[in-house]
Amino acid sequence: MFDFRNIILIAKRELTSYVSTPLGYIFASIFLAMAASLNFYFGKFFDRGIADLEPFFQYHPWLYLLLMPAIAMRLWAEERKIGTLELLMTLPITVGEAVVGKFVAAWIFSGGVLALSFPLWVSVNYLGNPDNGIIICNYFASWLMAGGFLTLSSCASALTNNQVISFIIAVTICFLFMMTGVEMIQAGFKDWAPIWATKTLANLSIMTNFNAISQGVIDARNIFYFLSLIVIGLAINSKIIDIKKV
Repeated sequence: MFDFRNIILIAKRELTSYVSTPLGYIFASIFLAMAASLNFYFGKFFDRGIADLEPFFQYHPWLYLLLMPAIAMRLWAEERKIGTLELLMTLPITVGEAVVGKFVAAWIFSGGVLALSFPLWVSVNYLGNPDNGIIICNYFASWLMAGGFLTLSSCASALTNNQVISFIIAVTICFLFMMTGVEMIQAGFKDWAPIWATKTLANLSIMTNFNAISQGVIDARNIFYFLSLIVIGLAINSKIIDIKKV
């Protein structure tokens, strides 16, 4: 069983590192600047003549593909590189508690950065009459997707003490989890793979489940997918740390 006091302690330690170093502010600035430019420029917000945030959210998977591995690459790689992993493991906490604590901190931080885009929501309500229910679903889907990317990236960070290598591995893994649901990839599999295999690949895609929730319909299966991905990712992360510390 986890001691939630230890998880909270680790999460506070990690959150402090995000807000006390330039890394957190740089990440927040890059995310908000890129998201806004993609929404207004590439998404042609004003040319569309529709007051919604669809262009803003449709680019989130691609933003997270790079930004979430950038957040998570230091979670374990840096601990191992500077030698604090051994010190951390001597504390009266379990590996699982440390893994969950670090993940929770990264997920809360990413959620906080996402919340900073709130002025965009205010703007579209000022300019028109958007479906706020769909916007809420999009925010929820985006946060769940961030958690999925973070747990995969955390596993990659646990594999190496080099943050650059960790980033590359994480981007590769996240990209694979995204592309299995893309229609072009699905079309390639339909020519030779059984239907059940094609559907399974589509259901395992982060993109597929994100798009389903972002349509405004919260299906328990999509939520279960993201929560399962997070739990399994954290379990694998804990196992990697256990093996690496031997």
